Amino acid sequence: MNQDNPHCSGCEGVPNESAKHTRRWLRIGASLVFVTMLYNVAEAVIATSYGVKAESVALFGFGLDSVIECAAASLMLWRLLAQIRGASGPALERKEKTVRRFVGGTFIALALYIVVQSVRTLWGAGTPEKSVVGIGLATASLVLMPSVAMFKLRAARELGSRALRAEAKETLVCSYLSFTLLVGLGANAAFGWWWADPVAALIMVPWMVKEGREGIRGKDCCDED
Repeated sequence: MNQDNPHCSGCEGVPNESAKHTRRWLRIGASLVFVTMLYNVAEAVIATSYGVKAESVALFGFGLDSVIECAAASLMLWRLLAQIRGASGPALERKEKTVRRFVGGTFIALALYIVVQSVRTLWGAGTPEKSVVGIGLATASLVLMPSVAMFKLRAARELGSRALRAEAKETLVCSYLSFTLLVGLGANAAFGWWWADPVAALIMVPWMVKEGREGIRGKDCCDED
């Protein structure tokens, strides 16, 4: 039996209505993950390009985080589509853990990058410029991502999927990162507090390290130690 989806293991022996319910929520979950992936692609392109232009560590780091979230969404989409086609669980779970370890490593690398660049900025290597585009992007993410995350959590409950629940919580954390980014960029734009930008970036680091460690260990955020 697939632990990630107790309602369906190829759907053999499952009552017809239960199988339809499972397939319906698999499609809903896949659609939500696909939307998340597309949004993260656009978010990554905008945040990294304007982050470089404004010399903003927080904005550029936010864009790199979007790349990581896109990779996680791609993996989750692959898993859900495989389940829709009736694939069994163990092989998919092993592959997912392998990719999660890779993504965990990228989180650690990103955290190190942000620490180094933030310290350099605070030391006087450069002053971040105001970024209206960055403020707009952070606002859009803060408005959209919580709703998407809530719908994905509902799909995860219906499917009994720990992996989808973990991915949904990653989307929810994106809202926190958006808020942090908005505070940093807004303070710089409104009051000229250039130091708020690298400080906002540093606030993201503990979560990135936590996610990185869990990914390298191959665990979901909800797993027991």
